[in-house]
Amino acid sequence: MKTLNTLQSNKLNYLLEQNKQHLLVGGLKGIEKESLRISKAGDISQLPHPSVLGSALTHPHITTDYSEALLEFITPPFAQITETLAFMHTIHQYTYDHLGDEMLLSASMPCGINGDESIPVAEYGQSNIGQMKHAYRQGLSYRYGKTMQAIAGIHFNYSVPETLWPVLYKQSQSNLALTDFISESYFDLIRNFQRQGWIFLYLFGASPAICKNFFKSRPHLIAEFDEFDPFTVYHPYATSLRMSDIGYKSKNQADLEIDYNSLAGYVESLSHAIETPYPEYEKIGVKVDGQYRQLNANILQIENEFYSTIRPKQIAESCEKPTLALKRRGVKYIEIRSLDLNIFNTIGINESTSRFIEAFLLTCLLQDSSKYTGQEQQINNSNQLSVAHFGRKPGLELNKDGKNIVLKTWAKEILSSMKTVCKILDEDSADKPYSTALKQQTEVVENSDLTPSAKILQKMRSMQQPFGCFGLKTSEQHKQHFKQNRLDKLITQQFDQMAKVSHSKQQKIEANDTLAFDDFLKQYFAQC
Repeated sequence: MKTLNTLQSNKLNYLLEQNKQHLLVGGLKGIEKESLRISKAGDISQLPHPSVLGSALTHPHITTDYSEALLEFITPPFAQITETLAFMHTIHQYTYDHLGDEMLLSASMPCGINGDESIPVAEYGQSNIGQMKHAYRQGLSYRYGKTMQAIAGIHFNYSVPETLWPVLYKQSQSNLALTDFISESYFDLIRNFQRQGWIFLYLFGASPAICKNFFKSRPHLIAEFDEFDPFTVYHPYATSLRMSDIGYKSKNQADLEIDYNSLAGYVESLSHAIETPYPEYEKIGVKVDGQYRQLNANILQIENEFYSTIRPKQIAESCEKPTLALKRRGVKYIEIRSLDLNIFNTIGINESTSRFIEAFLLTCLLQDSSKYTGQEQQINNSNQLSVAHFGRKPGLELNKDGKNIVLKTWAKEILSSMKTVCKILDEDSADKPYSTALKQQTEVVENSDLTPSAKILQKMRSMQQPFGCFGLKTSEQHKQHFKQNRLDKLITQQFDQMAKVSHSKQQKIEANDTLAFDDFLKQYFAQC
């Protein structure tokens, strides 16, 4: 393990030389998972967020995303991914124990939707922060339509082991303060992820087909796809249509140039978008007939509106702007946003995928990372779209460093670069789970029929089922898995107590509000 390799990065070789490679182990992993609540018949739920699950505003682990029907489950961060996944399973189990006849849709792309009007926007009570969250979502409705907001995904949160930073800092001989060096290193990781992250769409993409009902409010887009059956459209070689341009199909988002070369540049460019008026949104209006249609008429209402595959994150204090939290305290962790729900897994993600992601992110951290120049970000986006729409197409070529390269060739290079990191992460484990996960994905690169997207289409064909029926069937199977089990009484009591406390917290927030909502918004956006 101490053998140096001229093909490895200087950082990795330094760790091996200093016998510090064990410091790569133990980074914190957390998962956020969105799931659409649907009825027994497969329709999007019209019922409010179940009160028994707690307050969506204040519960630490069970909340809602865009829609009242779009649940979001959040685990704490754990050093052991098995603990993270176990906690996610527990949240699912508790939810199913209280969900009645409803169930969670197993797929990322929504089914059971009958146009925008069928999708209820999430409510968070009468507090200022609750009204802000609702008004932001109303803004998304006016800007993009409701249907695409019902798309669900997995967010994988990762923080580098704290004990690793001083060693990398020493190796770098940086003149920056340690906190600034950490933020700079996270942005190095982010750029490398953006260059190579298309591989997640190939390996884990699970949305190759879409129900025709998805396009009811935007019927012109359906012509861009092939017909799979009378109820389903698809692309024959698609991997992740969720990550394609059918979602945030908005010129202002496409034209945004967010700076990923530094934390200061990132904060400045994102803040500029939040502060710059956009004519099309000015036409919508902000407060009309006493009701907020959006928080403002700017390019972005708030930071979260900017859709990206990876985000630098810092834990924000109460009502603190995310950009301000980053500016004040630097990057704490990163959030990976390009994962579809694994339709074949009861909680949407498995251990092998999670271990692969951790090894990939560490590899991105340790690799050299040049600053962006010219059109590189546009090239990265183009590669992602190509893989989303045509990732399994034989001989598909991507753009690497300005030159065409076959996807399979580049994928093999990426996986090869991860081998040493996987071996390091495996050192204390007899079953070598990281190397095993890497081997599994190597086989997927060799044979595209093994990808989740290919398996979904194959299942739909063999069962002669439209995508909606297939999604409903797998959702029912997952529901049965949880219905056949019950949570330990003590754990149930703990979640019952969390729900009770969350309702009390919401009531306290509402009771303590003193500002009018207009003034609250002015104060929020005036933070600097």
